[in-house]
Amino acid sequence: MKYLALMVFSVFFISCKQEKKETTKEEVKNEEKVAVVTSNYPEELQEVFKAHGGLDTWKNMGTLTFDIPKPDAKETHTVNLKTREDKIETSTYTIGHNGAKTWLLDTDGTYKGDAVFYHNLMFYFYAMPFVLADDGIVYEETEPVVFEGKGYPGIKISYNPGVGASYKDLYFIHFDPKTKKMAWLGYSVSYRSGEVSNKYSWIHYNDWQTVNGLVLPKSITWHNVEEGLIKDARNTVTFENVTVTKEAKSASFFAKPEAAVFVEGKVQE
Repeated sequence: MKYLALMVFSVFFISCKQEKKETTKEEVKNEEKVAVVTSNYPEELQEVFKAHGGLDTWKNMGTLTFDIPKPDAKETHTVNLKTREDKIETSTYTIGHNGAKTWLLDTDGTYKGDAVFYHNLMFYFYAMPFVLADDGIVYEETEPVVFEGKGYPGIKISYNPGVGASYKDLYFIHFDPKTKKMAWLGYSVSYRSGEVSNKYSWIHYNDWQTVNGLVLPKSITWHNVEEGLIKDARNTVTFENVTVTKEAKSASFFAKPEAAVFVEGKVQE
């Protein structure tokens, strides 16, 4: 992820004109539209947003849902794109985030992971490149990544201090020079360690589907890395039953059920 002038962006909202007919507050809220100042982003990133359906289109969506099939079941992920509240539902447990805290409903004790770390992890991988327009991001130039003889230009992504649970995470987004679609995501995770990690992972984005005007992944593939070089494919995650709608899920959908408990993240070694 790499070096040039830092650019910090801002997003502002513009409400559409209200129709002459009498409407309820909820109807007006659902009809609001967002206009994005794309010039606040690096020119190359603007091109990537456009190739994936446009940042305006993304910002006007309210709810994203997708399924991730697993060997024993499936996970259904639902995200309020306005508030970033989220919920992961499975046949044995449910993880939710109410905007402030993460909760876990797991009466049989089957979940062995870190719910705080995982609750929005797959959302961020899935919602690339659009989540790279979030507040508090710093953009820098980076060298192209090369895979099988082809070069992919890119942008380094870092975060201002205090942004998110692990602001020292680093990301590198690389795109196809012809189509401008995202092709690779490199990242290092500093979660709870307080230190920048020098261990990088790479995900290949090359399998797309169009959903409500947005070009989103059908699958993403992690690759092995040796001495900093991207090697063969390691594992693939697929996404099914994807929907993106303008209506946003209510806070009650993401609220902690009575039988659930709030959880804290585990310290990563």
